[in-house]
Amino acid sequence: MGYVSAVPVPQPRAARAAVPTGGRRSLAAALLLGALGATVVLLSAGQIWAEGTASVGGGSVPVEAAGSTVTGVPTALAIVGLAALFAVFAVRRTGRTLVAALLALSGAGAALAAVLGASDSAALDAEAARISGDTAAAVAGLTHTIWPYVTAAGAALILLAGLFALRFGKSWPAMGGRYERSGTPRADRKAPTTDPDRPEDLWKALDRGEDPTQGG
Repeated sequence: MGYVSAVPVPQPRAARAAVPTGGRRSLAAALLLGALGATVVLLSAGQIWAEGTASVGGGSVPVEAAGSTVTGVPTALAIVGLAALFAVFAVRRTGRTLVAALLALSGAGAALAAVLGASDSAALDAEAARISGDTAAAVAGLTHTIWPYVTAAGAALILLAGLFALRFGKSWPAMGGRYERSGTPRADRKAPTTDPDRPEDLWKALDRGEDPTQGG
């Protein structure tokens, strides 16, 4: 009868680390894309999106509108996406999928709003009416800058972060929980043994709220 060893055969390190490494890479990519995208959206939304001239007293004056004046949707959705990016790590299973979907939708919505805002002249018309005092005033020589499209590009990065979370989020670690980085549960800390013959142990047990008369 042959000898059978009960010792498990060690697996190659590459095979053991394949899934965790892929999870770490996708996690890092999603964090980088989401944070960078939200930063780009928030910064570019404050830049000048549209320029033109308004007729005032027989002359013309330049008017301009920032992205936040044209539409506040990209800024709002970037903030929602940034919150969803960090909330992904606070939930598990179905909750993580829902938050990841919210992250992706935030990016898609912000990109769409930025592209639509690139051709919007309502904000400039309102500024022209304010300057001229004529509610019917309209802007002449309307031009748009590149910033709406920069905003849309940043929103696309948020969308990509959401798609990464939807695809790879199940392998990412969650905040809190009784887990180490390896994904294995931490061993419960064993309560210290109380020796009834040692007064200092009795006092320590009382401080911990334990009954030293009840032996373990």
